[in-house]
Amino acid sequence: MIRNKHLWPWMIAGIGFVALVGAAGFRATPGALVEPLQREFGWSTGTIGFAMSVNLALYGITAPFAAALMERFGVRRVTAGAMALIALGSGLTIFMSSAWQLVLLWGVMVGLGAGSISLGFVATIGTRWFVKRQGLVTGLLSAGGATGSLIFLPLVASLSESDGGWRTAAIVVAVVAFATVPMVLLFFREHPADVNIPPYGADEIVPAPPATGNAARLALDGLKNAARTKPFWFLALGFAICGATTNGLVATHFIPAAHDHGMPSVTAAGLLALIGVFDLIGTILSGWLTDRFDSRILLAVYYVLRGASLLVLPSLFGESITGPMIIFVIFYGMDFIATVPPTVALCREHFGMSAPIVFGWVFASHQIGAAIASTAAGITRDSFGDYAPAWYVAGFLSIGAAVLSITISRAKAKPLTDAPVAA
Repeated sequence: MIRNKHLWPWMIAGIGFVALVGAAGFRATPGALVEPLQREFGWSTGTIGFAMSVNLALYGITAPFAAALMERFGVRRVTAGAMALIALGSGLTIFMSSAWQLVLLWGVMVGLGAGSISLGFVATIGTRWFVKRQGLVTGLLSAGGATGSLIFLPLVASLSESDGGWRTAAIVVAVVAFATVPMVLLFFREHPADVNIPPYGADEIVPAPPATGNAARLALDGLKNAARTKPFWFLALGFAICGATTNGLVATHFIPAAHDHGMPSVTAAGLLALIGVFDLIGTILSGWLTDRFDSRILLAVYYVLRGASLLVLPSLFGESITGPMIIFVIFYGMDFIATVPPTVALCREHFGMSAPIVFGWVFASHQIGAAIASTAAGITRDSFGDYAPAWYVAGFLSIGAAVLSITISRAKAKPLTDAPVAA
């Protein structure tokens, strides 16, 4: 029994990690497929960037409603359904021939599916299953999504250059997404009380709360209550900048930007994958630090360092990989989503057990920022023939996010059994 008491939470975290990596597969494809789609269909960077923006926006906006649906129908059902939707959207792209189909499949279907298994899912597992090591677990799960997305890139880029082209990559990602569905249905459990154990680090079993009656109302009430507080707005604005400077800009436009300077797309994809490797290290380390230090200070440091790295990036692009570019990859990779564990911790500190839904809204702002940056960077490239202005703006915005983070007030953590209330 003692073994199960400690094993179950980590097994649930492991299943969540695999699901997040699987969900990341199709989200890895757009950046690697910009060039192939342009060659085949003649679509502009702005057109493809718009489809990516719809994906990123829905990916974020879906998150708080998905967290509420998980409260109503269970994490297992929502996760399995979302993975199936991602797989379906990925598989159907092999038949597309018009830009509106790109928006529907990449933007709408995959955006909705991926948004249901996003960082709100991470916050739900961390809050339900762990009292101690919450920062570490959040870091591990967050890294699963981002690192999985970036590590898929070399495979996607290589497949897109094969005889089957980008369609082969889409089929492979669909298969990977479908493969996770039975694992989630068979082995995932909703609450520690379902297996008669307390959350990790607690001494008492916390009864599973009753299912909520209206998931949409729960999500909207969570926003209404949180929006009355300054910490929510500081977190949301800072995380919007976080999304703009990661998913929206680097994850989406790094490969075509490098290609503009003569670097092969597969080589650039390899650099993004290397960012993913160091992201895994950095996010886990950030989770460890979040368990020990002031989350506001951690966020401020992360954003300042990110801003500095983006300001120097335009001078590092070239036809081949150089030492300074490798330094950027390591430095930026360590910081890529290191912001997630302290942001989740601050949501938990201010909003208690409402944290998964509130963080879902904070994450929605992250993806709205990413969506704006994705389109804006594409338009910048089409207008000026260079991505440099986008990198510079992102660098200064990151420094602004550091200022927002350090001004967040402190609050006492909420107890495990509290109800959603305004902070």
